[in-house]
Amino acid sequence: MTNIAAGPTGAGNGSESTGTGNGGESTGAGIGGEPTGAGNGGESTGAGNGGEHTGTGNGGEPGTYPNRFRASGVQARHLRAHVLVVAWLGLALPAVAAQETLPVARWPAVHMFLLGAVTTAILIWSEHFAVALSHAKIPDARWSAARLATANLAVAGLLAGVWTARSVLTALSAVLLVAAAAAHLVVLVRLGRGALGGRLKPIVSFYRAATAALIAGAVLGWMLATGGAGGPDRYAGLRMAHIHVTLLGWIGLPVLGTLFMLWPTVLGVRMRDRTVKVSRWVLWLTGSGLLVAVAALALGWRWPAVAGLALYVEGAALAVNLLVRTVRGNRPVSAAAAWMLAAATCWLLIAVAADLAWLATRPLAAARTGIDALLPVLLIGFVAQILIGALTYLLPVVLSSGPKDRAAVRALLERGWPWRLAVLNTGVALVALPLPGPAATAGTLLVALAGAAFLALAVPVLVRAGRGLLQDADRTGAARRPAALWGTAAGAVLTVLAVLVANSGGDTGGGTSAAGASGAGAGTTRTVAVTLADLRIRPARIEVAAGTVLRLKVTNNDAQRHDLKVEDGPATPMLGTGDTRTLDLGRITGDRAAWCTLPGHKAAGMTMDIVVKDGTATKGGEHEEHTSAAAADDAGPDLSADFSTGWQARDADQAPAPGGTVHQVELHAAHTTVEVAPGVKQRMWTFGGTAPGPTLHGTVGDVFEVTLVNDDHGMGHGIDFHAGSLAPDRPMRTIRPGERLVYRFRAEKAGAWLYHCSTAPMLQHIGNGMHGAVVIDPPGLAQVDHAYVLVSSELYLGTPGSTAQVTKMRDGTPDAWVFNGVADQYARQPLKVRAGERARFWVVAAGPGDGIAFHIVGTVFDTVYKEGAHLLEPGDPGGAQVLDLAPAQGGFVETTFPEAGHYTFVDHDMRHAESGAHGMVEVSD
Repeated sequence: MTNIAAGPTGAGNGSESTGTGNGGESTGAGIGGEPTGAGNGGESTGAGNGGEHTGTGNGGEPGTYPNRFRASGVQARHLRAHVLVVAWLGLALPAVAAQETLPVARWPAVHMFLLGAVTTAILIWSEHFAVALSHAKIPDARWSAARLATANLAVAGLLAGVWTARSVLTALSAVLLVAAAAAHLVVLVRLGRGALGGRLKPIVSFYRAATAALIAGAVLGWMLATGGAGGPDRYAGLRMAHIHVTLLGWIGLPVLGTLFMLWPTVLGVRMRDRTVKVSRWVLWLTGSGLLVAVAALALGWRWPAVAGLALYVEGAALAVNLLVRTVRGNRPVSAAAAWMLAAATCWLLIAVAADLAWLATRPLAAARTGIDALLPVLLIGFVAQILIGALTYLLPVVLSSGPKDRAAVRALLERGWPWRLAVLNTGVALVALPLPGPAATAGTLLVALAGAAFLALAVPVLVRAGRGLLQDADRTGAARRPAALWGTAAGAVLTVLAVLVANSGGDTGGGTSAAGASGAGAGTTRTVAVTLADLRIRPARIEVAAGTVLRLKVTNNDAQRHDLKVEDGPATPMLGTGDTRTLDLGRITGDRAAWCTLPGHKAAGMTMDIVVKDGTATKGGEHEEHTSAAAADDAGPDLSADFSTGWQARDADQAPAPGGTVHQVELHAAHTTVEVAPGVKQRMWTFGGTAPGPTLHGTVGDVFEVTLVNDDHGMGHGIDFHAGSLAPDRPMRTIRPGERLVYRFRAEKAGAWLYHCSTAPMLQHIGNGMHGAVVIDPPGLAQVDHAYVLVSSELYLGTPGSTAQVTKMRDGTPDAWVFNGVADQYARQPLKVRAGERARFWVVAAGPGDGIAFHIVGTVFDTVYKEGAHLLEPGDPGGAQVLDLAPAQGGFVETTFPEAGHYTFVDHDMRHAESGAHGMVEVSD
């Protein structure tokens, strides 16, 4: 800082300096009453508080340590704030270490650390440095304490509200946090007005921008926690925006700004002349880049997000370049702090560069997985390490009573620092790298060990400082407020811990029972496989008879961790990818709900209902999703309406089998809006952009190499070809967004085969359009004049995956029945043949629930081929009227149209025919 007192501003060689002189001007951080110059002796002024420091000027101990800093109450305020920091760290550490085995989610541990410990530290230090750098008057202690208390109260409320799913408490706490941040921003702005200012005053802008980022992060976090983010697609984008604005904005910006002055101070060297100019460029690049990146991520715009993050990386690299050039060969004031600050800054640069690479080379949905893998690097390698390194240097400055006391405190905090540094960074590497599970567990334990070691050193420092203040209070007759603070902090910690444990699910593996239960399901034991993935629990509804003993075999198939909590029952621990736990619910006598306890996941639709039904217990779980979207009108589509202008019916003509014996096909799984009935457009889940997907055609012995590409950003998909005979484990596996797989099979048998999405819940994936046909011609199949392929299926209107649509699927009450995905299409645009021509109709029943009785009015079938065998051939004395197919069956019929006319083809279940499953063959002379 630039001191304003008269006289030289050097600190004297024997007095510790917290800044660097520059031509007689002190540019230090202005920490407390310490000397802030790095000059060559003489009298040093106080650090922003106006206290005069009288030193020898030539290496001697100061004659009188300034008491204005302690008298102003700043030291007591720092003590209270750092008690809260340590309390939050102490609460977060057990959650981090135990999250693999105890029902405590990662979310509370992360937010105890970030919102509790780190936010408290930033609030107190950003105000402190803003005062020093602006040469401003210290703000009123009561208002500073009120802001800090409000912020901590808001954090405790958010933790309790989110964990207990109390949206009102969550909303009120979010409002409190935003209010505390806004008040802090107002203070930072006012400190710059009317103050004398120093040449490092522009660094205060980093703190203002960071506080704005905190407000944005709090709003985004509230939306994520309470369901305001909407469905899975929007949730993913807002979550990524929340992560970036919090870690790179609220934490990254003040760290970069502070390092411009703290780094040379810790090294004990002069600040570079270009520091102020570079700091302005860094703030412009990082601030504007972060703004663009966060907005783009929230809106799901990949390339603008890449551009914004590139600006942030450039700004961070520019800052690191200046910091590297500041290093000199002399011994640093605090080697421990210097190494930790350097390591943390390196992890920041590595993480943001990797973040940029993920976004630039992968779709947003796929990049999300990689960015999640970077979180340990940012949280531990960067944030935790920068906090420990900064406090290692700063706590002795603000909590000591003189140079000797400061040296003693620093020696205590630096005890064993080389091994703590090695353990912490080794743990970060083990957690971040794609190593087997035991390595990540070992890394987590190493990180927890290093954090616990620092806390074990910091607590005695705080106790020692507290006793010193109590002794001063006894001498002056002041109130013993620090003692009350310790009790308040301990009470807050215990309260939050009690709330989290009480709502964490209790027994992780035990069961519950309903004594004396009886009914249709009494004595029946049922085990249901439950999967967790894509912000969904599948099945989303399980129906059981009263008295059924229910067990849930829960498997997490997602890249991120999930758990399952049953209402008034057991809960799994946090499950990693592929982890499985079995929950014993005992006898079921009443309806229950179950959900993932991770904040925001329940609100986003990750829920399951266990419903008691009268009658016999059903076998197997019903697979479905559960969201909150509205359903379409139950009356079904108006088949008398007009199709849109330019609409064309799907071509039903069977394409000839391609040449060669190896057929390579690429199918893209995606959401596609399709006109599924006259004037009715529906978002369908499609293979190849159509519902049903493209028809594949070949002969016996042909090989099909199908590349499935998942372009659906919201969920995983797989594929199952009934025409192939092979182990399903790998080719039918679910692939996540952005991934691809190759499904290779040899068509050994002839027939009309179904293919469909293999991802649970298949009821929904097939019902929303993810199915198609594979036709393998029988050997010696005769030529005909016309060959058609018709895939029958049900049509369920409404938002795919919505509660209303899923209910219709489960109840078997579709809005229409269709051929080739569109109701009434071949009545509007008939199939055309000439009288006397022979036609073959391949039919595949895709379901997902209903089969078909295929009939053509006015004709008799002389050939019927079903499920790989002829039931009727030309020359046989008999004839056939219907090709009856159960769901997933296929075959063909042949007939010759005797004369010109209009021959209606229908599903002879008249409910189906009258609801869209009909068409026309127009026969001309």
